[in-house]
Amino acid sequence: MHPNPTFRQTDRDTALALVRARSFGTLVLSTEGAPLLAHVPFLLSESGTEADLHLVRSNPIARACAAPQPVTLAVSGPDGYISPDWYGIEDQVPTWNYVAVHLTGQLHPCPLAELEPLLAAQSAAYEGRLPGKSPWTMDKMSAETKARFLRMILPFRLEIGEVQSTFKLGQNKPEEVRLAAADRVTEGFGSELQALARDMREPPASQ
Repeated sequence: MHPNPTFRQTDRDTALALVRARSFGTLVLSTEGAPLLAHVPFLLSESGTEADLHLVRSNPIARACAAPQPVTLAVSGPDGYISPDWYGIEDQVPTWNYVAVHLTGQLHPCPLAELEPLLAAQSAAYEGRLPGKSPWTMDKMSAETKARFLRMILPFRLEIGEVQSTFKLGQNKPEEVRLAAADRVTEGFGSELQALARDMREPPASQ
């Protein structure tokens, strides 16, 4: 993440609100070779101190975590390219604005008895966000399909020890310059540019 302290040290609750809203991230485990990565949905606890997730048994991270292991779960928010022409002032350079949160801690394998309740809690949380439909539940699966599905995956819990965040939204620019770029950012490219423009107009306060 960007080292400039202007963009770091966002309020923990603000960072965790993004994490909870996303519920999807990249799990990273260091190894002697290249780091192992897995893209995973997760469920953040109410306290923000734990995240529950599951991995396919064949996933290298699952195989490496027979015992607790230090990991980082990286969660990305909106991002986009910023043209220096959008600032309306001279002597600027291109950059990329983005939002990201890193959760670092210990990944623990959980007892198999916790797998089905974990999956039920995840699906209930995700289905609850969908308007106009009855929530999907595992009761809609046949016993055979459910048993086969449960044999393929393992439950894990991330005990979160540190929350690091970067909200790089042009806070190092004068307000009128930042707002000018926010008005133009949707003309460019990136991810969720409307949300990025909103965040640039009202960046979160630092701690």
